[in-house]
Amino acid sequence: MASTSTAAETLYTPSEVASLFRVDPKTVTRWAKQGRLTPIRTLGGHRRYRAAEVEQLLKPGSTRGE
Repeated sequence: MASTSTAAETLYTPSEVASLFRVDPKTVTRWAKQGRLTPIRTLGGHRRYRAAEVEQLLKPGSTRGE
């Protein structure tokens, strides 16, 4: 995946998160509005999501925000 990385963390785009969960990118945006994911805004206003947080949600039995 072509993710953006900073010195200490990897960030995913909504499309990258959606492909991991096999959902539409709009669903990822809804999850962020519901509090399931915490978006980071770029200077251009785009959303990015921390890889660690996404990977935590991918674990079986994870129910954050439900």
